[in-house]
Parts: sequence; C-alpha cells; structure tokens
Amino acid sequence: MKEAKGIIFDIKRFAVHDGPGIRTTVFFKGCPLKCWWCANPEGQNPDPEEILSLFNQDSEGNCTKEIIGREVVAKEVMNEVSKDRVFYEESEGGITFSGGEPLLQPVFLSSLLSLCKEEGFHTALDTSGYAPKDIFEEIIDNVDLFLYDLKLLNEEEHIKYTGVSLDLILANLRYLCKKKKEIIIRIPIVPSITDSSENINQIGSFVSKLNCISRVDILPFNKMGEAKYRRLEKPYMLNNITPPSEGRMNEIKKQLEAFDLNVKIGG
Repeated sequence: MKEAKGIIFDIKRFAVHDGPGIRTTVFFKGCPLKCWWCANPEGQNPDPEEILSLFNQDSEGNCTKEIIGREVVAKEVMNEVSKDRVFYEESEGGITFSGGEPLLQPVFLSSLLSLCKEEGFHTALDTSGYAPKDIFEEIIDNVDLFLYDLKLLNEEEHIKYTGVSLDLILANLRYLCKKKKEIIIRIPIVPSITDSSENINQIGSFVSKLNCISRVDILPFNKMGEAKYRRLEKPYMLNNITPPSEGRMNEIKKQLEAFDLNVKIGG
C-alpha cells in the first residue's frame, strides 16, 4: 500500500498562536478561497510555484527565483513534528494543520491525523470550512480542535471578498456542532470589509445560537503578507487598508461579548 503524499509549503515549529500550548504547524498548499486579505498567498496555488528569492541575486543584481512548495510523504512530516514531542507534553500542545486549506488534500490529511493520534499528539485543524461534508466525516474523529474561520455573513460580500459561497461553510459548522466537537471561531478583522457593526452583530448572533463554541478569536488584519504578493508577482488588493487600532479591536470584543461569547483578541 502506497503511503499518502501531499504538498506543503512550510513547517513552523514552536508555534503559540495555532491552538493550545506549544505546537508545530504544518502548512498545506492549495486553497479554494481567494481572500483579499490572505496572509499566506503562497498557500493558494495547489502546486509548487516560483517565488522571488529574498536572499539570492544574479550577476546583475536581480532577485532570482526559487520554488515554494514540495511534495512529501506523511512519514516525513511525522519525523519532523515528532522532534518536539517533549514540548507538546510539557505545554499540552500538539500539531496544527493549516494552509492554504488542508481539506483540499483529504487523503494526505487523513493519513497525518491518524498517525498523530497513534502517537498521542493533540491535533488541531485550521480550516475555512469550505469542503464537502464527507471529507469532514472522514477526519472528524481524529481532530481534537477545529479552528474555524468565519469572515462575512453576507452572501454577496462573502463571494466578492473570498470567491466562494457561504452556504457550505455554515452547513459544515452546524455539522461539527451536532457532533459536539471543540471549536474556536476565528474572525479576521479587516477594516472596511469585515469590521462593520452589522457583520460583527450577524456573526455574534449566529455563533451564540450554536451553543457549541468554546471561544471566538478576533484576529487584527496586518500587512505581513504584502511582501509575499510582490515576490509572487501578484497584485495586492489592500494597499490602502491599515490595521485596526487597539481601541477598535476592544470595541469589537465588547460587541461580541454582548452575545455571551468568550472572546479573545489574537489567536
């Protein structure tokens, strides 16, 4: 039987914002969404691709190109994440699968989740929720925590800013709640796009009725991904957007707390 293969673009060790404790985050390549504010544009294309190098130049001083994204087998990933077993045990941490969208590579993801559970590692899945229900059914028992993105609850705006419909995302979230899974909702706070009082109220009202959400994390937009767009030679859509102020983040936190939700600023 052939071992499952997948394409990743990074493995980040000692991560502290991708779930509880000290974690290792594995970034899958490929995403069905094209969010305007995406901080990991190198994770959108499912295939390895060229990106301008940060460090290497040719004889004329021009940046050379390198390949981002590589094919790996599940055992190779496990060998890497297992190096920090002691940190997971001491901090109640574990492994987080992110991207991109891990559910776009369901066989590879399922294989890794199974191996993690065999090793006793806590598992978290950072997901947009945009995947067929049967994929969730396949992996659900081996995921300890879902980090579930909710961006906009207006269908027209959701399609405009992410490229996909909202219906499947909400249906899958309801399914996870029905199965009594641990879920943390993540809301990117992007000024003039997701931060309107109307959108925050819609999300707060919807989430509060689910009765299954352990916490809501509000994540302030930052421009850390802007340089990656230049290196990928792709247009950056949010040149004129500045990160939300601390005061505005606290306002949004209080707005969501009015729905009796446990809210945290940051991941």
